[in-house]
Amino acid sequence: MSAVFAVVVSALVAAWATRALVHAPHWLHILDVPNARSLHSEPIPRSGGLAIVAALGVGSAIVVAAFPVDAQLAWLALGAIVVASISFLDDRFEVHAGVRLTCHIIAALLLWPSGVLAATAVLDLGAFTLPASVGMLTGIVAVVWMTNLYNFMDGMDGFAAGMTMMGFGAYALFGWYASEMAFAALSAVIAAAAAGFLLFNFPPARIFMGDTGSSTLGFLAAAFALWGTSVGVFEWGTAVLVFSPFIVDATVTLLRRLLRGEKVWQAHKSHYYQRLVQAGWGHRRTVLAEYVLMFACIGMATWFNLASGPARLLVPGGAVLLYLALARGVVVQERRHAGGVR
Repeated sequence: MSAVFAVVVSALVAAWATRALVHAPHWLHILDVPNARSLHSEPIPRSGGLAIVAALGVGSAIVVAAFPVDAQLAWLALGAIVVASISFLDDRFEVHAGVRLTCHIIAALLLWPSGVLAATAVLDLGAFTLPASVGMLTGIVAVVWMTNLYNFMDGMDGFAAGMTMMGFGAYALFGWYASEMAFAALSAVIAAAAAGFLLFNFPPARIFMGDTGSSTLGFLAAAFALWGTSVGVFEWGTAVLVFSPFIVDATVTLLRRLLRGEKVWQAHKSHYYQRLVQAGWGHRRTVLAEYVLMFACIGMATWFNLASGPARLLVPGGAVLLYLALARGVVVQERRHAGGVR
């Protein structure tokens, strides 16, 4: 019952605080002015991440009071606080990219004393095992990349909040199945906070989560993936599948821009979800399609987590084929839209 109470409180706090921030005429009322990356045309508040962080704080406190949680995980919480703090300053005053990146690296390093980063010290890739030092570096890079890519993917109404609600909801179910109740309860709290925020962020959005929300949630997605792996809730491949709608789009887009010689640090609208919105689908239709993709990926992750033998190997191959088909579908829609076909 304590877990249920924490989830309900998290959702209510997020909803109440988000609603307050939509109308708050004070220094927390930070406006997102459209730029080259934006898909919206009017200034919209981007302080919703504060509501999410507040809900996480309240809900997590209830969980920690009710369940035995390893004290070392306080380092994980500290890492999240570091990311949330620098992200809020960036939302409010625009912090230099180098300072943000340094803070993200510090937050990733804080996962070492928490014990969860040790999950990457030995990365078993089947045919061989990476050296411990390479595994650790891979884990740090993965955390920093996830922290940033979540921010990159937070460019469409309801997208990041929906990914958070479904992704951490899946984490919660995996944790419950593995009898890791603290992991399950905290994952459910994060999903609930996103759900409360989504009430005001679903298209047409009345508020955005800003870097404060997106970067913090990206860090937590990576940190919980490592935590879940370290305690046997799932293997790292399962977590990658769950959040693959974000990981694949952001990573492939980055690689495509690098190959074209573009300045990858500049604002752009070339993510697949952005291209689909611009190709005539709009925010609502595109985000609903992304929700379907999220459910499909969670289904594949569940299969991958529970299956064994040859049947399990079908999942990665199926995921690759699915994303290749979707990428082709976006190109086809762009051509139809350019040709005036609806």
